[in-house]
Amino acid sequence: MLVHICCSVDSHFFIEKLQYEYPDEKLVAFFYDPNIHPYSEYRLRLLDVERSCKKLGIELIEGPYDFENWMDAVRGLEYEPEKGARCEVCFDKRFEVSAHKAIELGESTMTTTLLVSPKKSQEQLISSGEAFEETHGVKFVAFDYRKNNGTADQGRVAKEQQLYRQDYCGCLFGLSMQRNQQQRLMDEMFSPISKQILPASIEERLELYSRRNALEEQGISYRIIKERFYNYRLIRSLVKVGTEIVPSYPLFYSTINRTSTEGKIDFEIDGQFFLNREEVRFITLDTFNLLTSSMYKNTQELMFNAPSLETEIALRTQLSDNPFNTSAIIVVDTIPTDKISLVLETKMYEDTREKLILL
Repeated sequence: MLVHICCSVDSHFFIEKLQYEYPDEKLVAFFYDPNIHPYSEYRLRLLDVERSCKKLGIELIEGPYDFENWMDAVRGLEYEPEKGARCEVCFDKRFEVSAHKAIELGESTMTTTLLVSPKKSQEQLISSGEAFEETHGVKFVAFDYRKNNGTADQGRVAKEQQLYRQDYCGCLFGLSMQRNQQQRLMDEMFSPISKQILPASIEERLELYSRRNALEEQGISYRIIKERFYNYRLIRSLVKVGTEIVPSYPLFYSTINRTSTEGKIDFEIDGQFFLNREEVRFITLDTFNLLTSSMYKNTQELMFNAPSLETEIALRTQLSDNPFNTSAIIVVDTIPTDKISLVLETKMYEDTREKLILL
């Protein structure tokens, strides 16, 4: 039987049930989910599915990540709600490729772990599956593992196995609507030009779960916990001296009261140059290099290849002598003597992040 897989939270529980109820059935897992966006999220979910299938002892095949074709298929349905017409097209797209893969492998039956997801319509899934059974000749089997307290059992298994528990279904449009309803920043879509791994980002989780896999291979015990903190995202920033835009780099947690301010350098203390308006200070790249043991040639290089976040926060604490300081600290090549115009649009918000603890 070919088992289309959407994510480890659904698939681990679903496949465990299949293995228990059909111990003689050969199961082949097929991960085909071009709807998942951004690509880093796709990689993270695949990483966890690979671990899950390895634990369960079944073969896993990865399908193509043909995101552009998926976008073409759902064009015009961007604002459809969850369980609406866009989901139907999405199921059709994934089932069609899954049915062809089953035929290619010589499998006569297929199913999908989407059936166990409480966020999906079983009626839609069964309708799509049966349609492809008629046209492709691959029998679609709809297992209902939600009943008899199945959803609660699924949550228990996910917690016991320390699976990656994503908080959105996967597609860009569903994510956008969900974050709008929650009145939350869609920070999953931030990709800084600095290449820095941001806190509570998909990239940070990808590193964490990769490390988890490595620890398991080494037989090292661990625990994944959650912690609350104040997160930060830089939306845009610009420094203009007179009419000239100069390369600049705001340190993490840099904020101002509004999105823009103007002024001139008023005084200097220990290599920090303070603007005469707002709580803004500037440091030179030489000072940045000295205090972080870096060797950046210019600020533009820093902008496109920033150090680790831990390095930046340590520098901020050193400069301000206050771990709660959120004043703007801006790195520039040289300290301007003319009038400075600063644009700094940011967002600070309560958030949670996962943390890996060695036991």
